[in-house]
Amino acid sequence: MRTTKVYSITMPPDLARKAERLAKKESRTMSELMREALRRYDRPQATATAAMADALAVLRADAQAKGLGRMSKREINEVINGVRSEMRTESKPAKRSRQ
Repeated sequence: MRTTKVYSITMPPDLARKAERLAKKESRTMSELMREALRRYDRPQATATAAMADALAVLRADAQAKGLGRMSKREINEVINGVRSEMRTESKPAKRSRQ
């Protein structure tokens, strides 16, 4: 009894060329390439969710350490606007005086 299932897929010629080049570059068969693509397609959401959770934890810890853990939206916007204003001031070239 067969332990695999055979599928036939179609794709646009440019995508097929890319897949063939990649399979050749990585010394894989097209079947191996498609299996890996499906495994990667199935994983990203969990990986991205975990990465976002980690990033959020780091941001929260940083905010807590800086005493910014309990800011209102208004306070947050004031800080953002202040930083943006500083950045605009720093990026402007100094005015030359006329002589």
